[in-house]
Amino acid sequence: MQQDCLKEDRASRVLVLGATGYVGGRLVPELIQAGFVVRCLTRTPQGLSGTGWASEVEVVEGDLSNLSSIGSAFGGVDQVVYLVHSLGIGDDFMQQERVTARHARMASERAGVRHVVYVGGLGVDDDDLSPHLRSRHDVGVELASGPIPVTELRAAIILGAGSASFEMLRSLVEVLPAMLAPRWVTQTRVQPISIADLLTYLVSAVNRGRGDDHHDIIEVGAPDEYSYRGLMHAYADVAGLQRRLVIPVPFLTPRLSAHWVNLVTPLPKALADSLIGSLKNDVVVTDRSAEALSDHEPMSVVVAIEAALSAVEDLDIPTRWSGYSSRQLAARPAPWDPDWAGGTVYEDCRTVTVAAPAADVQRVVRGVGGDRGWYGFGPLWAIRGAVDKLFGGVGLRRGRRHPDDIAVGEALDFWRVDALDDDLFRLHAEMKVPGDAWLEWRTAPAPDGSGTVVTQRARFVPRGILGRAYWWVLVPFHAMIFPAMLRRMMRATGD
Repeated sequence: MQQDCLKEDRASRVLVLGATGYVGGRLVPELIQAGFVVRCLTRTPQGLSGTGWASEVEVVEGDLSNLSSIGSAFGGVDQVVYLVHSLGIGDDFMQQERVTARHARMASERAGVRHVVYVGGLGVDDDDLSPHLRSRHDVGVELASGPIPVTELRAAIILGAGSASFEMLRSLVEVLPAMLAPRWVTQTRVQPISIADLLTYLVSAVNRGRGDDHHDIIEVGAPDEYSYRGLMHAYADVAGLQRRLVIPVPFLTPRLSAHWVNLVTPLPKALADSLIGSLKNDVVVTDRSAEALSDHEPMSVVVAIEAALSAVEDLDIPTRWSGYSSRQLAARPAPWDPDWAGGTVYEDCRTVTVAAPAADVQRVVRGVGGDRGWYGFGPLWAIRGAVDKLFGGVGLRRGRRHPDDIAVGEALDFWRVDALDDDLFRLHAEMKVPGDAWLEWRTAPAPDGSGTVVTQRARFVPRGILGRAYWWVLVPFHAMIFPAMLRRMMRATGD
């Protein structure tokens, strides 16, 4: 009988509210893979166009703040996953969240929905909760105030590229070698959770259907607790940075801290203000309720941070996360994440169209380095190699194994071949730099069929404030070297 119920649940229709958000955009493909029919309610259907899964779901346009516009989205739905929040819209976000939760509950009741799953925030109800956490709890109460059973997962900071809390942590540690902070930064306890683990618990909650209680509150988190200062130290250790000097002082209030954060992080001000205001509350797991939902063992905070830092944009670290599930890889940036998500990436990009076929272009760019050099500016490259040797790097003396043949993993001067296919040649720097650097050449047919479009791109992911300074000091040299290098390479193709 239990197996039959599971099959029925797996074939059921799930409505995801908040599918354009950080968690929702990563949950939808997991639900599809689990066998559910997924429907998404959104105010802007075009916002789903870049997700890669939009064609596999039912999309209904509607606005939760307008009850009359959402009824059709709930029809024929078995379960609803509520991932909506109104942070960042201004001071009236608590009222807005109550309204949208009430409308979702009313529409669910009218449509005969069997179960609602909701992600709220950790924190003890009788604490002096911040407006953000208080609102998260109130939404859970509102959703459960009717006859439909609700499973509420309570979580603290979500660790993953694109998560607002993680991006705030990233910016603070990357940019500030030292900071003044309120005393509670060293005292308040937090128990984060990786986005991978949260997705696992969410899919388990939908698979299970309703719990034993009408309002089943399940606390989820990593196995380890930290102070906020300890969490910053953990990030610095994983990122290869020196631990930041965090000086607790008695006079910094959350509001003053928010102004400081707004100076150094790319998050919208209203969102950062709400997040900072919540840092005064302990947000830790107080029971073992998660074990009743799933026997899943969540990853440690350190492993979760490593996952979040393992890729930048489309630059995969080729072997580090091989063998990990798609759910664990959800910690990487996604194309639909906000512009401020994913960390800092500096780029110098040059594009040219040549008459030569792509194979000839790739032959030339793959012959770079060694005795051929780097197509001009030999003295500057030599100086860069000498400086690298001075600081313990490999310098330019390694050259290359063969003047023409090259393979992934081979050394090439102070680079190593990172990726190689018919249309791509990419190098990863092994010189001593405060960050990670890549240099690549991509080829594609010209739109009019007249030749080949060649894109040369240098990208740099800085490590700390020194990495940012390093890039900007080199910008004038890049402006001189990179265009000339590309022009001379293309001449060598015979174009």
